[in-house]
Amino acid sequence: MIRDLRLATLLTALVCISMVLMTGWQIWTSRQTTLGDIETDTLNLTNALNTYTEGTFKQSELVLLGLTERIERDGTGPEQLERLRALVGQEMQALSQLNSVVLYDAEGDWVFSTNQPVSPGGSNNADRAFFKHHRDNPDRGLFIGPAILSRATGVWVISVSRRIDHPDGRFAGVIAATISLEHFLKLYRTIHVGQFGAISLTTAEGRLLVRYPFKEQDIGLDLSPAPIFSAQLRNSVSGTVDFVSKVDGMHRIYAFRRSDQYPFVTTVAVGQREAMQAWWSQTEQSIAVVAVLLGLLIALGRRLISHINRRIGAEQKLRTTQTELIELNHTLEILASEDKLTGLANRRHFDEFLDVEFKRAKRQGSPLSLILVDVDLFKRYNDHYGHLAGDECLRIISQTIKRCVRRPGDMAARYGGEEIAVVMPNTDEAGARAVGEAILFGMVDERVEHVTSPFGIVTVSLGLATCSAYEDGGDEKMLIDRADRALYLAKSQGRNRLSIAATDVRTECV
Repeated sequence: MIRDLRLATLLTALVCISMVLMTGWQIWTSRQTTLGDIETDTLNLTNALNTYTEGTFKQSELVLLGLTERIERDGTGPEQLERLRALVGQEMQALSQLNSVVLYDAEGDWVFSTNQPVSPGGSNNADRAFFKHHRDNPDRGLFIGPAILSRATGVWVISVSRRIDHPDGRFAGVIAATISLEHFLKLYRTIHVGQFGAISLTTAEGRLLVRYPFKEQDIGLDLSPAPIFSAQLRNSVSGTVDFVSKVDGMHRIYAFRRSDQYPFVTTVAVGQREAMQAWWSQTEQSIAVVAVLLGLLIALGRRLISHINRRIGAEQKLRTTQTELIELNHTLEILASEDKLTGLANRRHFDEFLDVEFKRAKRQGSPLSLILVDVDLFKRYNDHYGHLAGDECLRIISQTIKRCVRRPGDMAARYGGEEIAVVMPNTDEAGARAVGEAILFGMVDERVEHVTSPFGIVTVSLGLATCSAYEDGGDEKMLIDRADRALYLAKSQGRNRLSIAATDVRTECV
């Protein structure tokens, strides 16, 4: 009886500890998943805003390119300036981001402007950073200046400018367009980033151009010591990081993206605690439920100890639990045989299945076919589109193969990386070839874009081998080797085709 009492006490303590550990693990896993979702969503928003900003500057650049060519060709006489004024007026109506367009001579004085200066002496901008840059550098490229207070309109703007030269290459002046910060803020205000979120546009060196929520004193703030500029952008053009903001001391999760075309960085941030509020609420509920369950469990344990004579009922409960564990183990075995990414059988299941079917084919004297499928130029696909897109591509290919491999006795498995194997018991070469061709043409029908492939879409190469085990006298490694050689032949002959081992037969899909 004392032994049973000790056993019951120990069992109750172990169950309580296990419940606490399991709950803690679930809370931690849920937290990591929530953080991952937040980072993914924020990074996607950052990429979208970066694309929008690039488009805004690209439109302004094209306007300046056309105006520069016209000015250098036609000059700046009264008639030419009048035509220029009409052209600029039309372009400003079409492009809402343009705040003003100004032409300066070699001394920085206004030659032409869509606005009049709002401050005395505002018609000379020789002191502006963009004018000094073009005056001192022969580069004809676009220059994006810092955020400044416009002397033409009295609002905060970002200048976009190009150098103008005389026919002999001497500096003749600058054509500049300004984009109002309000143009970006108008978009940023429509995006929900929470009470403590922020959206900002900075130069590549970390100088703040515009930030939402907007504060005029923040313009030009040096953010280069922040982790995004001091560490993250040295290794990657985009990503996520969390730290305490230098601007307002708020702990945020930041997603950043450096433009591939222009020297600016787009950043979207959300308050960490605010973004994790749903997880916190769920965690508090889980802890409360577990606390109640633990209390009930402890009370039940005490009752069990005080009523030790009900051991038979407890043993019955234990047997039920053992049955559930057996069922759970069976479920885990099934999961262990499946590739998580593609939903196909994994490599271990493939090896076991092929071994069994090879021995069966040898006993029964029946044919056994194997197809090895390899994605063409998959490394280029990953390098161009990213690994997330690569994973989605593998899932599409796997589903296509599943649709082509219809017999219950056949098996498709992820053989390794981007390589998939199809095992077809009691299938001769003709039958296996039909399945291989279905896979080949099925992938073409999917039309998955692959711009770095000569075919323009994702294609696959297939190697097929069929053997009658009782005649060949080999083993399953021999069958794999023959299929692999056939696959190598298909790839060496141009890819996007099916090659059959020990024959000259191949099917192309162009």
